[in-house]
Amino acid sequence: MESLSKRRLVIVSGRCHPALAQDVADNLGVALTNANVREFANGEIHCRFDESVRGAHVFIVQTHATPVNDAVMEQLIMIDAAKRASAKSITAVIPNYGYARQDRKSAGREPITAKLVADMLQTAGATRVLSVDFHSGQIQGFFDIPVDHLVAAPVLEAYLRENIDPKKMVVVAPDAGRVKVAERYAQHLGCDLALVHKTRPKGTANVVEARHIVGDVVGRHCVLIDDMIDTAGTIVAACDLLKEHGADDIWVMATHAVFSPPAAERLFNAPVSRVIVTDTLPLTPEKRFEKLEILSIAPLIANAISAIFEDSSVSEIFGGENLL
Repeated sequence: MESLSKRRLVIVSGRCHPALAQDVADNLGVALTNANVREFANGEIHCRFDESVRGAHVFIVQTHATPVNDAVMEQLIMIDAAKRASAKSITAVIPNYGYARQDRKSAGREPITAKLVADMLQTAGATRVLSVDFHSGQIQGFFDIPVDHLVAAPVLEAYLRENIDPKKMVVVAPDAGRVKVAERYAQHLGCDLALVHKTRPKGTANVVEARHIVGDVVGRHCVLIDDMIDTAGTIVAACDLLKEHGADDIWVMATHAVFSPPAAERLFNAPVSRVIVTDTLPLTPEKRFEKLEILSIAPLIANAISAIFEDSSVSEIFGGENLL
């Protein structure tokens, strides 16, 4: 029987978002272990941990930020290093899971790359995965190891409670796929719900047409909530439609701020007064703009890591509502 006092918690960070990993470590009251990640002249990645991880419970923090392929490969190499160094358990902490949108075949001769990433993580040696707001719930089923799915809802809801009167607020789902999540927000906040009906022209990527609004938004404070903003085409089209239907004020909220160009420009010029995101992804200066507010996800991740390390329930952090 392994006693808690003899357990050792090790937090290792990749190079994609070291600031987030440091915040997580600070919340846990531990020091980051240096992985000494570097590249050879030909671009191959190498790492070597500063200290022994034999028998330790290792948490490798790496969000899959741009360039995603480098981020994924770097995490796989760090996992393999921990496995070969005899770590007792290896948890891949992935605040933003790469290739999450390729979670099914929507046309013939397409890959399911989210499943491929899951297979690679397991082959490398991960014994558990921890991530925030998967693009779809089915990704959890791609793994044959435990998956702890966190939701950013407590962070975002706390912000809304502090800044908006729920009687004036309407939570808006930007598409049919987010209705369940938006409904949960509306129930927790005690406000109304609306839906943007959109279509995506066949054979296109990052092209969305907003068609109709379902629900009453006239004179209301609308809050669009999504899991991810990439080029912002979807969300800006929804904002324009809400404004046309008489919305008084519009805020945009998302967990993952990918912000591929021209997202920052589009959001800055869109009819929104605030864009609120979490820091699951690093935001470089060119991705920041006046309307943007960034909330920390580190305490949530730290609480989940602590629960895993102590063999207690992660679901209890969210009252059992951490499913998609």
